Amino acid sequence: MKLRLGCEISYLLKRDTPMIALLNAHHAHAPFFDIPDRFMTTPAVPLAHYRDGFGNWCTRLIAPSGVFVLGTNGVINDDGASDPVELSAVEQNVETLPPETLTYLIGSRYCETDRLMEEAWRLFGATPPGWGRVQSICDFVNSHVAFGYEHSDPTQTAGETYARRRGVCRDFAHLAITFCRCLNIPARYCTGYVSDVGQPPPYPPMDFAAWMEVYLGGAWRIFDPRNNAPRKGRVLIAQGRDAVDVPLTHSFGEAELTSFRVWIHPVDANGAPVPN
Repeated sequence: MKLRLGCEISYLLKRDTPMIALLNAHHAHAPFFDIPDRFMTTPAVPLAHYRDGFGNWCTRLIAPSGVFVLGTNGVINDDGASDPVELSAVEQNVETLPPETLTYLIGSRYCETDRLMEEAWRLFGATPPGWGRVQSICDFVNSHVAFGYEHSDPTQTAGETYARRRGVCRDFAHLAITFCRCLNIPARYCTGYVSDVGQPPPYPPMDFAAWMEVYLGGAWRIFDPRNNAPRKGRVLIAQGRDAVDVPLTHSFGEAELTSFRVWIHPVDANGAPVPN
């Protein structure tokens, strides 16, 4: 199936302001685009692109004062399959893990492993290691935390989410990631699109989503503690230790957000929307 995806974000700026944006789909998706999700701004400004330390595609710019709009819009070919499930995927001992996974065992800004270490082992230490243990973590987080956009707090950590029992998808991901790391399972934070394909209506307003990837059986595996079920039409934008590594936009100065739209939906060969 073909999916149109993109976003439009508007700011009101008092002065020229340097910005960094992570809005383009991850380079792993590049071969599957019919229409690349090119980065666009209004008014047009010079753009500089680079890869960060996690391999994410970043755009650097100076946003002019006044109304400034940035975003993307593209069409990607998706195989229509749900997130893969590999029940036999096993954990590895820390000493045998690839070096590049080790950073995802360590506490980070939003994932305080030191604060939740004892709770993680109390809750999940007796569960069978491997896929089932990670799924048990997702089941717990999904039932323990109440979802609601009114609960959004940009400074809320995993420990605070555990105590408050409320949050948005990034908080679900941070808490599950922290529990995994406490149990010596590498886990990293992901942000991107998740479509409503295959889901029953009514559909909530579209937004960017957060989930995690966990290293099991020699590969990174997708787990989504917020939805807690395989989904179709998942497109990665960026990944890192936690949300601090993958801000959709980062402004080096005052920037008032005035509007925000995200879309991902099926289209036909001519680009016209089709039902989910």
